[in-house]
Order: sequence, then structure tokens, then C-alpha cells
Amino acid sequence: NAKITEQDVESPAITIRKAKLPKQACEDLPKQLGDQVRAKRKIQRYVRKDGKCNVHHGNVQETYRYLTDIFTTLVDLKWRFNLFIFVLVYTVTWLLFGFAWWLIAYVRGDLEHIGDNQWTPCVNNLNGFVSAFLFSIETETTIGYGYRVITDQCPEGILLLLIQSVLGSIVNAFMVGCMFVKISQPKKRAETLVFSTNTVISMRDGRLCLMFRVGDLRNSHIVEASIRAKLIKSKQTKEGEFIPLNQTDMNVGYDTGDDRLFLVSPLIICHEINQNSPFWEISQAHLDKEDLEIVVILEGMVEATGMTCQARSSYVTSEIKWGYRFMPVLTLEDGFYEVDYNSFHDIHETNTPSCSARELAEINCRIHLPFTWSVASKLSQQGVLEPEGREKKHTTLVTQEEGLEEQTERNGDIANIESESKV
Repeated sequence: NAKITEQDVESPAITIRKAKLPKQACEDLPKQLGDQVRAKRKIQRYVRKDGKCNVHHGNVQETYRYLTDIFTTLVDLKWRFNLFIFVLVYTVTWLLFGFAWWLIAYVRGDLEHIGDNQWTPCVNNLNGFVSAFLFSIETETTIGYGYRVITDQCPEGILLLLIQSVLGSIVNAFMVGCMFVKISQPKKRAETLVFSTNTVISMRDGRLCLMFRVGDLRNSHIVEASIRAKLIKSKQTKEGEFIPLNQTDMNVGYDTGDDRLFLVSPLIICHEINQNSPFWEISQAHLDKEDLEIVVILEGMVEATGMTCQARSSYVTSEIKWGYRFMPVLTLEDGFYEVDYNSFHDIHETNTPSCSARELAEINCRIHLPFTWSVASKLSQQGVLEPEGREKKHTTLVTQEEGLEEQTERNGDIANIESESKV
């Protein structure tokens, strides 16, 4: 009995420990907990801050397409693989042609008549594979030490010399060209094009604007520089189709030409939040709940080389600061302007309405209405006065009263006529 009693006492405790929340209870968690979970989760960027795209191509079965454009494939490889292929290609070609020179000497019997002055070999002083390999290097690199030299009694050697000279020139042009293009790539030039750490939203000329700053650290300028911005955000169409990472263009001055930059000193790029902006209906409170990313792209030609350069960066929701403005970085010194890059990323707080641009536009429209109209509409909203409805009701009542009076007069006239006819 004692054992049974202990089991009866312990069983509820065991059941309580193994109990789990049902699915419905998990779905009914408060929204605040959901917001905290979303805030704690790691933000997945589409484009990293250094400009590299965070996209990996998987399950590519048509890999032969990379070989059809072998030059671009080699240029895109990392430096360690590029150098390894560079050394490997030259070493293999030297070994192959070295083996061909040794094979010609072996077939003709030159290796059996080493030191015989009466024998005319294909290549003088070629006595083994090592000397054939050295002769291959001298031939392809056109060093020409003068110790090993081909004779005119070997037509197959002359043919091989022509083939190695042509193929060697092709290999040199291909590999040296590949290394030159990789060295002169303008990717490193983009390292000196900087973007502000955050983007800000504040008022400018009475309009709500989203702004970020760009700058060039070099004295050599970017020619024909232009700026673009895109909003990366998943959306669902009216038909129910889900579009992940949908790209929406953000106007940063395309209509007015402000997207063409003279990037001598840091510039603040402005996106006006109007009816065509994707931020038109987004307020400060709504922005904190959004899962979006702004990708900015700066393009131009490098002044020194004339090659096109592109620099990229991105801003996620946590990097969009509402109600802030950038600190000035340009000061006038004695005969020149000085840029203080220590304050390039600094921002300061400013008075900015927390409502959306649409709500702000509606408020401004009400403010600029005529006084009588605005007062009447305000009274109408408060239920004190309803001009149109009351005028209509008053007109209807007057019309009904006039109709009743006319009907009464007509009834009176008819009654008088009837009484006179009876008399």
C-alpha cells in the first residue's frame, strides 16, 4: 500500500514535467513576444556592408558553361588558385615540349652518339631528359644561352621549334593577359569609396526624406559617377503570388539629374518620400516592424585607367535612423576646403514627425485649406455642424412645408367651389 501511495503521489509530478504547450497556445502568444523574437534573430543581408552579394549558386548542373568563358573564369578565381594555375600551365608546357625534344633525340639515336664528333645531332649538347627540359625552357622563353642549339639536319626538330614558338606565344598572351586584367581590376578602387554606416530620415525643405552619405578618399576622381538605390523586400501580389526579395527602385534624383555626382567631397544623397516612394505609408512605429533592406550602388569610371568601377553597400531596418541628420564634414580653411572624415558617419537628432509621409501630407493639406472651410470641416468632424447634410435636410423640410401649404390651398379652393355649387 505504501508503494502504491508513493506512485500515486509521484505520477502527477511526472505528468506535469512532461507536459507541453499545445499548438494553439503557441500561436496565441502575445505580439510583444513575437516582436522580441524578431528583434533577437540575426538579420540576413542580401548585400553585405562591404558590397559583396550574399548569394550562393547551388545545384548548377551545366558547369561546362564556365569552361566556354575560361578567361573570365580564371580572372574570377582567387589569387592563390590563379597563381597555382599560372605556374602549372607553364610547367606543363615546358615538360611536354621537353619530352618531345628528348623523344626526337632518342628516336634519331643522338643519345647513343654522345661525344661522337662525326655525328650531327638534332640539338647540340642534348644528352638526356634534363638537358631537353632546359632546352624547352630556353626555346619558349627565348632566353638563348647559345650552348644548346638546333641544327639544320633535323627537319622534325625545326617543325617542333615552330610549334613551340607559336604555342608558347599563345600561352604567354593568355596567362599574362589574365594576370594583368586581374591586377588592374577596379574592385580595389571601390575600397576607397565609402558609404555612411547609417541612413537617416528627417525633414528637408518641408518634405520627409531618406538620406545617406557617400565619399571618395582618393584625390583622383571617379568620372561620370552615378548613384542608384533599390529597396529589397518580399511581397505578395493580389493574386496570392509570393515574390521573395522583390526589388523596387528608389528615386534619388533621376528625374532632376541629381543622381549624377561630382564626387570631389562627401555628398548626402536624398530620396524624397512622396507618392511614388515605397516609404510613403511607413511611419516610425511601422518601420521598426518592417523587414527590408536598402541597397545603394555607386558607379563610375576610374580616372587613371578608364575602367568602370562599382561600389555597393546596404542598410537594414536597424540602420535606418528616424529623426536624425548628418553632421557637417566640410570646413573652409585658408584657401582651400577641408573634409573631416572623423565625422563622416556621425549623426545628430533633429525634430522630425513620427507619422508617415502620407499622413504628413494630409495634415499639411488641412492646414493650407481656407479658414471657413477648415473650421466647418473641423466642426463637421466633431459632430457640431454638418453643413451639407443639414442644408439638404433644411431644403427638404422647406420643400415639404411648401408642398403642404399648396395642397391645403388647393383643398380649400375645391371645398369652396363645392359649397357654391350646392347653394
